[in-house]
Amino acid sequence: MKIQLTLAPDGTHTIATDEQNNAVNLYLPDIAGGSATGIRPMQMLIMGLAGCAAVDILLILKKQRQQVTAFSVDIEAEREQDKEPALWTKAHLKYAFSGAVEALKAQKAIELSMEKYCSVAETLRRAGAELTWEMQIVE
Repeated sequence: MKIQLTLAPDGTHTIATDEQNNAVNLYLPDIAGGSATGIRPMQMLIMGLAGCAAVDILLILKKQRQQVTAFSVDIEAEREQDKEPALWTKAHLKYAFSGAVEALKAQKAIELSMEKYCSVAETLRRAGAELTWEMQIVE
């Protein structure tokens, strides 16, 4: 994997670009000459957790012929206080599904992702974060 990070031409943020030229605007604080807008790097890590889990879960449910018509993940996460660096200590994920989805199959897909397949979840866990989750089927 190759990632390039550059300062935006206007100097207000940085831009991270992957090998396929997909780009993300990242936060640059006022003190560094930025506009303090964009995604913060630690937020991006938690967003990556949701994205990683989503890939696993939706793929598993598709293979099981579940008809997911809507899907979302809400995350509440906490970081260490008064430390530098301040690591993530907890993340609670709330998964919501709509469609013809069996609750037991959705729960099993979440467990497989969070406990076996999602590399971001394992990275956070190895750093000491406690990961918990819940799910609901929305009619």
